[in-house]
Formats: sequence, C-alpha cells, structure tokens
Amino acid sequence: MNRKVNKYLVALVLFLITPTITIAQRKDTAVKKESAREKVADSLNKQKDIFDLFNKIFGAHISSKPDTLKLRPGKLYLALVPAVGYTLEGNWLANIAINTSFYTSNPNSTNLSTVTYGTQYDLNHQLTVPILSDIWLKNNTINLLGDWRYYIYPSYTYGLGGNTLLSNADLIDYSYIRFYQEVLGHFNSFFYFGGGYNYDNHFNIKELGNNPDFNSYNKGATQTISSGPVLHFMYDSRSNINNPIDAFYGSVTYRYSTSLLGSTQQWQSVLLEFKKYIKLWASSPNVLALWSWNVFTFAGNAPYFDMPSNGWDINNNSGRGYIQGRFRGQNMVYDEAEYRFGITRNGLLGGVVFANAESVTQYPSNKFEYIDPGYGIGMRLKMNKYSNVNLCFDYGFGLMGSRGLFVNLGEVF
Repeated sequence: MNRKVNKYLVALVLFLITPTITIAQRKDTAVKKESAREKVADSLNKQKDIFDLFNKIFGAHISSKPDTLKLRPGKLYLALVPAVGYTLEGNWLANIAINTSFYTSNPNSTNLSTVTYGTQYDLNHQLTVPILSDIWLKNNTINLLGDWRYYIYPSYTYGLGGNTLLSNADLIDYSYIRFYQEVLGHFNSFFYFGGGYNYDNHFNIKELGNNPDFNSYNKGATQTISSGPVLHFMYDSRSNINNPIDAFYGSVTYRYSTSLLGSTQQWQSVLLEFKKYIKLWASSPNVLALWSWNVFTFAGNAPYFDMPSNGWDINNNSGRGYIQGRFRGQNMVYDEAEYRFGITRNGLLGGVVFANAESVTQYPSNKFEYIDPGYGIGMRLKMNKYSNVNLCFDYGFGLMGSRGLFVNLGEVF
C-alpha cells in the first residue's frame, strides 16, 4: 500500500471523516439530557459492576441501600485498579489507577465531576504521576479543568513526519513537569468560555542514540520550557465524561507560549477537538463514538516534545495500534470511530471495535503527505456502575507490523 498522497487528498479525506454536528436548541437538548439522567438512575438496579461480582463470589454486602439513593452530592464513586501489566512504551510495569467521581450539587442539574490519579513504574525505569481533573460546580455554572504531571520518562522517539520507521528508534532520557489549569464559565445553552495557564518543562534531556531529525530540531538543548496563557471555547452536553451517551463535545483552545513567562521558544497553537456519541437504538446500550483531535502550531517552532504526537492527547489514548510518539510533527490531524456494545445484559461486560487515521506534517517541508491508519478490538469490564467507569482492554494494529495491548481506566474518549 502506497501511503504517499497529495496534501489536498489528505485534507479532503480527513475532513470527510471529521465528526460534524448540528447543535439543537437549548430547551430541547436540556430536556433530552435530563431525561437521559433519569433513565440512567432508573436502570441502576439492573446494572452490575465489579463490586456486585465481589459480593456474589464472597457473599459480602457492601450496602443494602437502593441503588438510586446513592446518586447524591458529596458521595464519592471510586474505581481503583492496582495491577501488574505490559505496555508498548514501558515493557512490564506495576501501577495503580484511581478514578474518583462525584457530584458537587444536584445530579439532575450538575454534571458528574471526575479526578483521576495514577502512579506507574516499569522495567524501562519510567515513572509517571498524572493527576487529571474535570470539576463541575453547581448547575454547571463553572467548569474547572486541570492536568498536572510529573514524569521521569526515558522513551523512544522515531523522528518527524508520518513515514518514520521503527528502525529509527532513538532512546531519549528526560524528566517532565506539566501544569495546566483552566477556568471556564457558562454563558449560553451548553456553551462555555474561559482561559488559564499552560506550563511544560522538559529537563535533563539526554539523547542515548542518534536520530538525525531529533538532532537537527532539538539542537542539543537539555531543557525546554513552554509557558503561557490559553483561551478556551467549549460546547459540552456530556453529563458523564467517563462514558458519555447521546452527547456532543466541541472545543477550540488557543495557546500562546511566550518568553515573557519563561518559554525557551516563542510559539502558538490551536487545538480543535470534537467528540460525538450516538445512541443508535433507544432500547440498546450500544453507542457509536466519534473523535477528532487536531493540533496546529504556528508563529514559531514548538520544542520537540511539545509538538503534537500520537499518544500525547490529554488522556494519552490517540493512535491505538502504534507506540506512543511514533508519529510527530508541527501539525497533526487525527480521527477515530469506535462502536461500543454490551455483551452481558447487566452491563458488567462489553466490547468495542475501533478504527483510526492520523496524519502529521513532514519535516522540514511542514506538508501533510502520509496517512497512518490503525484498528482493533477491545473488552470492557464495569468497575463502578454509579460513575459508569469501565476498565478497558484494547488490542490495536497499525502499519508495518505495529501492534500492541492498550489498557485504560475509563473510556478512551
């Protein structure tokens, strides 16, 4: 298969598969959303999760209260996974992942808030400590978004562009601190607008191999900092980000990294992200989920590790079928479709099939020339029916024999 294509064909193909949406009027959408919440609450007695399975096996009784009474402000809905596993990036690893979900106010008028935390250490000596938060205040008037991380992250880079080879792998050792914080305010229907601050600090950068793209672009830097304000415009009709049903998310984020706030290089970017969740049949839990994640940098050169790359979206899930950082460029367009279906009637087990396609610009031409597709299948295990959090096991395939297992607490998008 010849992957080299005309840039206009790339743009056309990716445009055609980008999810589109016609936004309904506020009244109709709000009624639909509240009705969906009521149906979720009514169905909880029929649902089963890992806690119910534990009760059945060991004869324990964690709680005798009716399930619908457990949906209330201030109660924490936990999903915890301590595990030993394997990833493409880190080899064998030990980790603990925690999803804490809660309502800050009435569940009928306030979205479910989430804070996810994970600590992971692997045989490649990677240590990752991310804390992600999406908090909704009373009646969804304010949305607080946070992404804080500390990494010690020896990992491979493969160069720039969409036709890099696994044989070009170059081990780079570095540490990383990220601090992203935003405050968005509601102004109409499901529309929000606000801003915040983004900080990326890659330090102790040491190249242990020899990749010409990395050498040419990084120019021997042992530390790079990107620091500056962001503006964020968002439409979000999801009531539960852990596992949305019949909802739409649209986001435009502008970032300005400036030397006035400590950036080693001045540059700007725009992130366009869209997610659409379509419940295909009213009587079925099955959902068609669509995701488009697109980053464009300009007005300067972003540092090497701040350029868009597969596996470096906020949840590190883009590009299933390829190892993280396999494709990197100054601009990136990414689209994915996933069909989510139930296996057991009680919701304990489910499955997915998915396909994705990505394109990054070549270096130094900064042109789109290649499309890199991926596809795969997966299983879902319900960890907490109140927060609707699943433990996800996916096996993905890419080009040139690329394949691997991908594990996530919470849906991939």
